[in-house]
Amino acid sequence: MVRRVIELITLDYRAQPSLDAIAAELGHSPTQLQKVFTRWAGLSPKAFLQAVTLDHAKRLLGAENLPLLETSYELGLSGPGRLHDLFVNHEAMSPGEWKAKGGGLTIRYGFHASPFGRALVMATDRGLAGLAFADGFEHQQACLDDMTRRWPNAAYVEDADGTADYITRIFDRTRWAAERPLQVVLIGTDFQVKVWRSLLKIPFGKAVTYSHVACDIGQPTANRAVGAAIGANPISFVVPCHRAVGKSGALTGYHWGLTRKRAILGWEAGQA
Repeated sequence: MVRRVIELITLDYRAQPSLDAIAAELGHSPTQLQKVFTRWAGLSPKAFLQAVTLDHAKRLLGAENLPLLETSYELGLSGPGRLHDLFVNHEAMSPGEWKAKGGGLTIRYGFHASPFGRALVMATDRGLAGLAFADGFEHQQACLDDMTRRWPNAAYVEDADGTADYITRIFDRTRWAAERPLQVVLIGTDFQVKVWRSLLKIPFGKAVTYSHVACDIGQPTANRAVGAAIGANPISFVVPCHRAVGKSGALTGYHWGLTRKRAILGWEAGQA
């Protein structure tokens, strides 16, 4: 039900459909729909809709003087080594390790339920290396193929039991603690790693433009390359590529689907 509501909002958000209209379209009572959706998101379908409209994205980007990337640093909301409220410790593979395309690495993986659909968790001995989403059980193999192509020379071991703890660490906010940071390993080119580290600075519940990320890494004219690096981010949600938006405030694309990007941003708005 929640997925269908968000899909409808994604297609029709500019019309700002009412709760009654959404309920009628989906064949549920307004009361039932509001109750289920609010339990999942922490806010009503109407508030969720407002949280992910273009106008709201523009306000996030400064029309109402809300914090941008630069002011978030000044306020101390985040830093280069942590994701606001999630407390991430990260390290990067060496250039040589990256060139080996995963050669010598053993990556354990498992599929698990998450608030945003089936989640594929991938981990090395050094920490979380991948987090992807599949649209149901029937798409799990395609999701796995997409991720393993990034590091074709690695050895892959299915280990759902061994990767299960990552799901609760990532999506259960009661497990977010500075004294027990989530260990993340970034496997990519030097440029990609710079972009992903910049994404880790974006505070929970906020958004920045691609151009702000480009400026943050010291390459203000590299918007297109920055966009490609953001799209190649292998650790969704934790490395928050969903918080990067177009210059106009438009949500633009997302490797795991625009509906899911809208879902994550709306969920974060409710949690924040």
